[in-house]
Amino acid sequence: MITPPPYPEGHELLAGKNVLITAAAGAGIGFAAAKRCVEEGARVFVSDVHPERTASAAEALSELSGEKVGHLLCDVTQEEDVQKLVAAAHSDLGSIDVLINNAGLGGTCDLVDMADEDWFRVIDVTLNSVFRMTRAILPRMIEAKGGAIVNNASVLGWRAQKGQSHYAAAKAGVMALTRCTALEVADHGIRINAVSPSFATHPFLVKTTPPDQLAALEAQEAYGRGAEPWEVANVMVFLASDYSSYMTGEVVSVSSQRA
Repeated sequence: MITPPPYPEGHELLAGKNVLITAAAGAGIGFAAAKRCVEEGARVFVSDVHPERTASAAEALSELSGEKVGHLLCDVTQEEDVQKLVAAAHSDLGSIDVLINNAGLGGTCDLVDMADEDWFRVIDVTLNSVFRMTRAILPRMIEAKGGAIVNNASVLGWRAQKGQSHYAAAKAGVMALTRCTALEVADHGIRINAVSPSFATHPFLVKTTPPDQLAALEAQEAYGRGAEPWEVANVMVFLASDYSSYMTGEVVSVSSQRA
């Protein structure tokens, strides 16, 4: 196993930009993305569905940034919540230059045993949330004549894995949605891209995944380990920044071809 590299310093890649991030509480990719955005000079507004974890995430980001970080609870499956979130973030930040759609829900179940509610819940949180958030933010970005949206997809949008038909279908949908909406808004100076991680190792994943399954996933990776959440977040930062100015409609794998 190749150990992770040292945690990188910020280089002001997002200086002057305002970023809204969904599902940014906890110890996963969402909070890592929010933290990296702050470290790269951005002002952020975060949301999640967990009250205590959302407040805790905002407090930690406030300490890091030196100014109060706004936050709001949001169930991304509810249109009213989504509209309130976008309005609150816009009011707090003054504008929204970047949206990071990180919300997602997984689970393991063979299709033959899957209930309708299991299928629709994963699709609603993982795919429909990207549709709702993107639809809500685009009028503001179109008016501003620019912006960037970064969606969190998954390698399961490309590859097959038992028990993941609902999640894989949702993530493949995120990829297709990314490509189509990117073309629709290119004339407005708006870029829409996605990252496609294999898996990122964090405490919740370790707690909820059987050790043998986790070991099998790690064995597929070129480095013999899962990504650190901040390693995925770094690619999100790149796609949110002006360094990716000629990229839109792209899905960037944060993994290896082997995985």
